[in-house]
Amino acid sequence: MSNPPTEFYSEERWQNWIDRIKDEDIDPEDEDSARLLLNLQDDTAIAVAKIVAAYDDGELGEEEALSEIEDVREIVLGEVDIEDEEKLILVDGVQTSLVCVFFAAEEFIASGPAEEGSVADYLGAAADAEAEEDLDAALGYAAQAGTLIIDGEDLDMEIAEDLEYGLVTEWINGLDSLQSAMSDPEVVEEDE
Repeated sequence: MSNPPTEFYSEERWQNWIDRIKDEDIDPEDEDSARLLLNLQDDTAIAVAKIVAAYDDGELGEEEALSEIEDVREIVLGEVDIEDEEKLILVDGVQTSLVCVFFAAEEFIASGPAEEGSVADYLGAAADAEAEEDLDAALGYAAQAGTLIIDGEDLDMEIAEDLEYGLVTEWINGLDSLQSAMSDPEVVEEDE
């Protein structure tokens, strides 16, 4: 069953991914397992990129676009029914990575790209805020970096290598998926 053109993401689509994860032996060290989790993340980022593109092209108004993003967010960030604790933790990691993708897209639609600073500046500020345990500020800065990525600026993944592992590095993973979705129209096209 394919999605109607007005639906960017569906509960069924998310559940198909979750069912695949339930059915497979997942080992984060294994390339195929890692790819499955990355595909789950990329698939959501592609849906968000399509919404932003539809807004940019004038196919969706601001309210419609924000509502579509909210719909995808509710599906993807909802509670996942997986009994295997390790798999649940891995899916939770994907969900955490995507939080920033949703905020960045909403910020871009509501206010456009950040006007000052670079992707690296904002991610550095996010890491500093996280170190001070100001997670709201950290997410705000990471989302600003995301608006610049949506606007076409590059995310250099080496930034993440210099940071202590935490929420900001998870969010950078999500922003990397968003960058791929925004920059590669072949990937963003509807895959039937």
